[in-house]
Amino acid sequence: MPGLGASFGRGGATNSQEDLANSDCIVIEGSNMAECHPVGFQWVAEAKARGAKVVHVDPRFTRTSAIADLHLPLRIGTDIAFLGGLINFVLENDLYFKEYVVAYTNAAALVSEDFVDAEDLGGLFSGFDPEHNTYDESSWQYEFEEPPHSGSDDPAGAAAQDELEDHPEIRKTDKAQAAGSGGPPIAAKPKRDETLQHPRTVFQILKRHFARYTPETVAEVCGVEPAAFLQVARWVTENSGRDRTTAWVYSVGWTQHSVGAQYIRTCSILQTLLGNIGRPGGGILALRGHASIQGSTDVPTLYNLLPGYLPMPHAMQHGSLDEYCADAAGKAGFWGNKRAYAVSLLKAWWGDAATPENDFCFDHLPRIDGDHSSYRTIKDMIEGKVSGYFLVGENPTVGHPNGRMNRFGLANLDWLVVRDLQLIESATFWQESPEIETGELAPETIATEVFFLPAASHAEKEGTFTQTQRLLQWRHKAVEPPGDAKSDLWFYFHLGRILRERLKDSTDPRDRPLLDLTWDYPTHGPDAEPSAEDVLREINGVGPDGRAVSGYLELKDDGSTSCGCWIYSGVYADEVNQSARRKPGREQGQVASEWGWAWPYNRRVLYNRASADPEGRPWSERKKYVWWDEEAGRWTGVDNPDFEATKRPDYVPPEGARAQDAIGGADPFIMQGDGKAWLYAPAGVVDGPLPTHYEPAESVVENALYKQQANPTIEHIEGPWNRENPSLSPVFPFQVTTYRLTEHHTAGGMSRTLPYLSELQPEFFVEVSPELAALRGLVNGEYATLVSTRTAIEAKVLVTERVRPIRLRTGQVVHQIGMPYHWSYSGISTGDSANDLLGIVLDPNTHIQEDKVSTADIVPGRRPRGPALIDFVEGYRRRAGVESGRVGVNGRDPVAAEAGEGSQL
Repeated sequence: MPGLGASFGRGGATNSQEDLANSDCIVIEGSNMAECHPVGFQWVAEAKARGAKVVHVDPRFTRTSAIADLHLPLRIGTDIAFLGGLINFVLENDLYFKEYVVAYTNAAALVSEDFVDAEDLGGLFSGFDPEHNTYDESSWQYEFEEPPHSGSDDPAGAAAQDELEDHPEIRKTDKAQAAGSGGPPIAAKPKRDETLQHPRTVFQILKRHFARYTPETVAEVCGVEPAAFLQVARWVTENSGRDRTTAWVYSVGWTQHSVGAQYIRTCSILQTLLGNIGRPGGGILALRGHASIQGSTDVPTLYNLLPGYLPMPHAMQHGSLDEYCADAAGKAGFWGNKRAYAVSLLKAWWGDAATPENDFCFDHLPRIDGDHSSYRTIKDMIEGKVSGYFLVGENPTVGHPNGRMNRFGLANLDWLVVRDLQLIESATFWQESPEIETGELAPETIATEVFFLPAASHAEKEGTFTQTQRLLQWRHKAVEPPGDAKSDLWFYFHLGRILRERLKDSTDPRDRPLLDLTWDYPTHGPDAEPSAEDVLREINGVGPDGRAVSGYLELKDDGSTSCGCWIYSGVYADEVNQSARRKPGREQGQVASEWGWAWPYNRRVLYNRASADPEGRPWSERKKYVWWDEEAGRWTGVDNPDFEATKRPDYVPPEGARAQDAIGGADPFIMQGDGKAWLYAPAGVVDGPLPTHYEPAESVVENALYKQQANPTIEHIEGPWNRENPSLSPVFPFQVTTYRLTEHHTAGGMSRTLPYLSELQPEFFVEVSPELAALRGLVNGEYATLVSTRTAIEAKVLVTERVRPIRLRTGQVVHQIGMPYHWSYSGISTGDSANDLLGIVLDPNTHIQEDKVSTADIVPGRRPRGPALIDFVEGYRRRAGVESGRVGVNGRDPVAAEAGEGSQL
């Protein structure tokens, strides 16, 4: 996502969890922080003890709600309407932080007169292509001071871009990531109206766009009473501005929606209007559910990103390094140094083999040509397009929605490598999956050869973990891994070593990327374990003198520096493992900067230049954080300034300046091409320049705001193994959401086999309200069956007032069902998998699944067994008007067989 969302939607929280203690108001929305992130929740409790207001916005009443000053239950999937209501409240009542907004955002920029808002097109923006369900962004652009340069200094790159634009079906899946997390380049400087009165300023467009999001509309869409909504609005606005700050906290309750990226952008807009970004006790905190989820996006396990959020090269755009870096040539902001980051990465990977003459081995990088996310890959497996698959710390047959589709995909592989702590369901599906019982799969017809390789746990290996606040912390090995279990670093290093040895005499050019890799890490111990510290030092980067660089400002584009991840550069500064520092907080000040190391440059609050006014003075003494010291001639404060240390507040970029030199002294958002926070995105967001309320893909409610029911650019995975429930269908009248428990861990592979945790949460259950229980004849402690067009599952019933019906102003009552998703057929604590009930539709920006909201029916009693289960679900499909037809009966899927040569299903 461009603008703010790029920096803390995908790339990490703007503030640290500890900084929550400095908040005057904390809104936790899209997260059950107390139960899912209990360690971080201590700082919420600390803030409340200091007098902060705590609000929990969530469909269920949880332990987080119990400590909050106010719990707002809202209808699942309506957060944009709720946040939009707050934005409208701020704008209509002139409660925005005007000096901050005018100076630090694009509110004053003028938008092209060709732009037509969704308010005028029934929920669609101008430029919509109904044939491909994509947007042409040209009408979203700014009105520029001067016409953008029409010629091209890079004809090849321009031609490649034109070719991509001629293929909208491909453009849709790459546009959001094409420019990395810095957002797309701006063609020229926009015209500005500092008074914010021009009707085509971003500010006025924003006001018109959110005008219909009134308290009454919030009540109609979300089911939140106007009085409760206004209480939150008052607390948030009273605790924002010069002297006070409000923080927002979210996690997968926001991201796992078909408009998840826009959820986060809506909150970005609100927090920016209130001046809560870059300031102590403010920000937006993206909570991660694992110790290193943040690290797996920084040094990515994602198909569309390279380390440090550099975009993966595209087959139709990037034939050379020059074409790859063309979008950053002349670009303002630190993304203007993209070539230095990319060249240093190539040098880290291919060392002496990477030279200017061979484009620093740029051709060794793979290319993408569309969506290669995991769900699309599962579809390709079913269609016979994928032969082999590695599963590393992932259990898709349980942890992904539509487990049945995932199992069909794995059953159609030639080989599967599973690395995990124990035999998970994705390794045993071929003999134990539910489809064996129904007759849809049979072990004797599944040709997949499964290789299970036991892995070391986090306590059995050394290395860094990057947690939710961008903090790298070194972990020492506590114990040796048992038996044949090995670390991930050991596995990949020795796999690479063996492959390189076997290919050492190869003359095939396609083997050069593997043979040219730098692969000389020192090893130690009887198992020849590679040195994790040596890898961390390579990630940090080294200069021409062979010493570790102190940060990314030292990286060059001439091949004299190497760096495995530019945002991590500095973690090994001064040849010291900075992530291993453990100075106690009691020996430090407000910011514990000597505990671990945070990217970038150990800054604990991103964009903290915004904590001072344009002249460099703190907005208030109470919220003093980073400021300009005129006598010293540099920025100082309690944190490392997220700004060039000696750039004066009155610095004005000279004509022709680029990269950081083109960022003014009063422009805090240094990763953006204009140094401003984007309240409106003129490019780079697949589903619109402004957030808009759409109903979930499967909803029991008609969109009350627009004719457009759901996100028009939503990504569907088409196939008979991924049918979708029709919205507004009386056959599937209830909303369903999934969540996690403190006692179990994600797909359950690390907890269902442990007796103490299994005793605490012994069986799969669903939460229903007393009203729904009475409506459907459900009995507390007895079984119920939930059914969708995918399958039917059974669970014990927990009748509780923690999940309450939502009554809308139309009189419609929406019943919501909560399902923890940790169970499956193996382990001590067993049960049906909640994710089997769900289908797969994706946010078009991130390709993240919408599994926080779907529809289903629920009836008393246990589900049918064997082939009777298929007939049961088929009956629901017919009644709902969904295409019928068995899939995979007797281990063969005729649709898949036709789609792919050699399909086994």
